[in-house]
This record gives sequence, C-alpha cells and structure tokens, in this order.
Amino acid sequence: MPKVIRINMTDLSVRIDEAPEAWAGLGGRALTSTVVAAEVPPTCHPLGPNNKLVFAPGLLSGTAAGNAGRMSAGAKSPLTGTIKESNAGGTCGRMLGRLDIKAIIIEGQPASTETWYQIRISSEGAVIEPEAETVGMNNFAVLDSVARRYGEDKGVITIGSAGENLMLISNISTRDPEGKLRSFGRGGLGAVMGSKRVKFITIDQEGTRPVPLVDSAAFKAANMVFTKALKDHPVSGQGLPTYGTAVLVNILHEIGGLPTRNFTSGQCEHHDMISGEHMYDTIVARGGEPTHGCSLGCVIQCSQVYNDKDGKYLTSGFEYETIWAYGADCLIDNLDLIAECDNVMDDLGVDSIETPVMFGVAMEAGILKFGDGTEVLRMLREEIGKATPLGRILGAGTAMVGKTYGVARVPVVKGQAIPAYDPRSVKGIGVTYATTTQGADHTAGYAVATNVLNVGGKVDPLSNEGQVELSRNLQIATAAIDSTGLCLFIAFPALDIAECLPATVDMLNARFGTKLTMDDVVGLGKTVLKLEHEFNLAAGIGPEQDRLPEFFELEAIAPHNVKWDMEQKELETFWNF
Repeated sequence: MPKVIRINMTDLSVRIDEAPEAWAGLGGRALTSTVVAAEVPPTCHPLGPNNKLVFAPGLLSGTAAGNAGRMSAGAKSPLTGTIKESNAGGTCGRMLGRLDIKAIIIEGQPASTETWYQIRISSEGAVIEPEAETVGMNNFAVLDSVARRYGEDKGVITIGSAGENLMLISNISTRDPEGKLRSFGRGGLGAVMGSKRVKFITIDQEGTRPVPLVDSAAFKAANMVFTKALKDHPVSGQGLPTYGTAVLVNILHEIGGLPTRNFTSGQCEHHDMISGEHMYDTIVARGGEPTHGCSLGCVIQCSQVYNDKDGKYLTSGFEYETIWAYGADCLIDNLDLIAECDNVMDDLGVDSIETPVMFGVAMEAGILKFGDGTEVLRMLREEIGKATPLGRILGAGTAMVGKTYGVARVPVVKGQAIPAYDPRSVKGIGVTYATTTQGADHTAGYAVATNVLNVGGKVDPLSNEGQVELSRNLQIATAAIDSTGLCLFIAFPALDIAECLPATVDMLNARFGTKLTMDDVVGLGKTVLKLEHEFNLAAGIGPEQDRLPEFFELEAIAPHNVKWDMEQKELETFWNF
C-alpha cells in the first residue's frame, strides 16, 4: 500500500501510515494542495509551527512514462501568503515513486533554534538526526558532503544559506542525474524548510522494484504514442531540444513582449547577445551540452550544460526566464556573467526568477546601476550570501525592495515577481498572472503558447477577447498535469496532437487499473484550482488582489503602444466554472 511519512519536528517523531483511500487518485500538486488545504490553518504564519511542508511525487512518478520525472512541494508561501505548489525535476520524484511513498509531510517546529537536522528516507522508513557538518554550507557543498557520507546514488533535497536565513527568495533544491541541482523555485519554500530546521533530506531507493503496473502492455503502448507526440511536435521535438527555453528571447523581442529595464520597454537592443541561438553557438563552441535532460526519462531534453570560456562547467538548466531577467530586465549583455549568476543562485538556493526581477527594481532604486552584472554577482555572494542588512532586504524579494526604496514600478502580483512576458503585449499571460492562486506565475497557465506560438490555435495577444477563457482552460489543464509528475512542456503536443492527452489518460488507467476519461482529468484540474482558491480566500486573499500593478494600466509599451486594460469585473469571471 502507498505510504505517507509524517515527520514531526516538534517532538522529532516519525509516523508512517497507509495513504487514505481518498488520496488514491491524487499525486503531485493535487496531493500537496489537498494536504495544505486540509491541515494548514489559512491564517497561520508561514514560518511558524502550524505550516506544513509537503513533498509528493506525481501519479506517474517512478514509471517509464516519458517526461514523468517531476515531483511537487507545497506549503503556505511566506512570500505571497497564498497556498503554494512548486515542482522540480531531478532524481527524487522517481525514487519516491519506486519506494511507494505517496507523500512526505513535515510538520511542527523544534523549540530550539540551535540545532539543525537531516532526514534520511529509505524502504525501512525515515530517520531524523541532528546535522552539523553542512550547516552554513551552500547547495553544491551539501551535495558533496552527502555523497561522501552516504553515497553518490542517493536522492537529495536541500536548502542553501538563503533557506537557513529564512529569506523569502529562497528555494528548495534537489539533486539531478548529473549530480547538479534542480529547484522547487518559487514562493520562498526554502524558508519554510529552514523554519523546520531541516537542512537536507536523502532518499535511498536501494532494494526497490519497478513500479507495478496493472496492465503493462497497455502502459507500454500508450507511452509509445505519448512519446511519439512529444518528438513529433515542432516545439517539444525541435525548438526546445535545440535552443532550450531561451529560444523565446528573440521571439518575445520581435513581438514587443520582452520586458526590458524593469518593464519600461518590450524590446531589448542586445537581444541577440542573450538569445537561445547565441547560447547554442556558445555551448557548442566550448564543448558543453546543448541538449540535456533534467531527469531520467526526459524526452524533450530542453536543458543544457553551459561551460565557461575555458571549457569548464558553469551552469546547467539555464532557463529563458533567468536569461531574460538578468539580460533584458537588468540590461546585462554578457551571457557568461548571467550564467555565473545562475550558478551562484543555484548554490545559495534562491529563486532564479524572483531574484533577478528584484535586482531590476533595486537598479531602478539606485542601489546599483542597470547592466552592472559584476555588482550583481558581488551582492549575491557578499550581501545575500552573508545575510548582511542589505542582503536581508534584497532577500525579502521584489515587493519588499520596492517598498523599502519607494519604487512605484514594482512588477509583482500577490507579492511574487512577474516573469518574462509583458502582460500588455501578451494579454493571456496577464490574466494568468492576475488570477492564479500561486502569485504571478507563467507556468500556472502558459497562455504564451496560444498568444504567441500559435499552439492550440490562435488568440490575438493584443486583444482582450478570449483571454480569460484561454487562461482558465490552461490553468485547469496545468493543475492536472502538475498532479501526474509529467513535465509542463507536454502541453505543446497535448494542444496540437489529438493522440497525446488520451495516451496520458491511458497510461494512468494502465498504471492503476482505473477507467478515467478526459472529463475526469479536467475535473481533477478544476478541483485543485477551487481547493487552492478557497484556501486563499480563507487566508484573506480575495478578488481585490487578482489584479496587475497599476503601472501596467498607466504606461503604454512600444512598439504596439498598448496598456493593460482588462476590466476587473471581467477578470472576476475567471472563477465561473
């Protein structure tokens, strides 16, 4: 039977239960949000003892399904005050699936703040022990320490110094197949783990067997159809494997949707220097890997390994959103500097969207100059890394820096930084930013697919017409995908290739012996969104916060000279389902 491991950090006890029958059809985001909604008081302090940190593999985690390597983390966010789910690749999701662990729930809080702890999970259960060696270390050193002490084959979930210092930009990182890092990036979940005094968790899958399938032949057949769809679609089969997500730099620049200089422009003069095409050429010239997976079984392979000018490893998983934020929003025109920033953020354990968007606001405030990547690096290491007074202000995130320094143009929704796509030029993503339960998050309902890439049809990005419906449908579908352990990028073929989504449902049925239909999967997405929305309402976060910052309504953006002009009443119709 699937197991639930409860780690109580107040009395340092472990309880292992059979997963409730009601959780049988839940995994990933559906399960983390279900637990948080049921067990976390909506008005609790996110860094207090009543918050809970939940890890849950997806419904297909541990199987041979293509791109099923993701797992979810959930809690009440200290950054937004909302319910929060973030998912990541790496090795741990598959390991938990093989261990038949439905969820890990970390609750309570030690009375003393002097001791840190490690948690070790295996087929025999879970052990909590005091941890001293890695306290104060950043993530790469933690991985080295764990490998030396427990072996290189262990899954690792860890926080860096930012999480130890309870910074709201902190994230949780997990070991990837190459011994590097992937992250549960957004919402300050690293601070929640730090508040529980947990430095790292290890996962040991030794002795496990392949995940049982009720109908292995049907599963294999469905997976073949599913994998073929991923390879056949021009985005997931060609664009992303070749140029990574940074393929979007030139595309967004062309349509005027590339937020530049703290969202004052939609186009960046040096876009070619930070583009996916330039990154590809650089990686190839230096002997890196332009195509690379974040987890085992990845078909799309949109990650990469980026080397420095001497051919030595600099960073991996170098994403469009990070490159955009430093390259266009902060006006840094040196891709090597941006890659070094990415590496340092991985090591510190900070959100690689929140952090650079915060620096864009800091630059507008005059704390440092636009384009000064060297100073960004110094501040990451010397201020945020050492938790100086300035570092703590920066570590509190974009909204706090704007408030502290009196900046009016602060691109956040519900306290979380807006990423990568200007909502005045791409209005569908603006609806997602405003209405998602998670704070501004492009992955919650990726309307860019239809607004810009013409995937799943075409909705004019400059028109208000059809945007609420588009975002709603995508947010429902995303909530369901986030529950399976599948990568969000399966949405590209799912929107265009008729066989893709039915194959996903067929894999679920073959895995569990169920008789799910497409309507059931859509219903799961709706249930998850409503559950999250109800939590937020009980936390005091109502429709008045489902809006974009005022400056989007006041400042037109070139080249289309457009403003954000969606009526609030129209946004409120989002929840009419």
